[in-house]
Amino acid sequence: MIRKIIHIDEEKCNGCGLCASACHEGAIEMVDGVAKLTREDFCDGFGDCLPECPTGAITFEEREAPAYDEVAVAQAKAARAQASAPFAGCPGSQVRQIHRDSTPEPQAAPVAKSQLTNWPVQIKLAPTQAPYFDGARLLIAADCTAYAYARMHEDFIKGRVALIGCPKLDAVNYAEKLAAIIANNDIQDVTIVRMEVPCCGGLAMAAKNALQASGKFIPWQIVTIGIDGRRLG
Repeated sequence: MIRKIIHIDEEKCNGCGLCASACHEGAIEMVDGVAKLTREDFCDGFGDCLPECPTGAITFEEREAPAYDEVAVAQAKAARAQASAPFAGCPGSQVRQIHRDSTPEPQAAPVAKSQLTNWPVQIKLAPTQAPYFDGARLLIAADCTAYAYARMHEDFIKGRVALIGCPKLDAVNYAEKLAAIIANNDIQDVTIVRMEVPCCGGLAMAAKNALQASGKFIPWQIVTIGIDGRRLG
């Protein structure tokens, strides 16, 4: 159909982006530093963008163009609003996508071996006394760390007795069980591996309370793993 629509003279555009901000329909986007009318069916022809252009790069023209699609514009606005809305739930449960390098491993890459030496590993199922606790280096880890951190076995489980849990999902008092394990056994040191999410603070706090309640002075450390798998500290 023939209708009124905007025209952008890209030679005059200085890349300020004011027109894209003024276009409530989202018809204009900045592409390689230049304003472009990327969705003709989003342009209503009213020209809210014209007064914003400091170089006069935007004018009206009448030409063959798709009809203004009010329904599609409303859907696009709703999608943008949802994407930009602040996340109101638990910060640790916010949806995130992590992009990985898809380069395949070399053919001669060694096969990883499990370093787990005890069972069960869930804190709520673990006994308070067991032969493997004698002289043990104790690892207290959040469930998710083994999935996020690629070298979990090599860097943390190897040479340690592993206990795992999630204070957000388990309705148990970890501090009481951990204190009994530390008090009743010859534990050499304690490493706490947690995720960066706030709810994992409960695991670290339970471990620290257990160390205090045990009445023993044992070396301990906390290691934080990022959601993207990086070791943060």
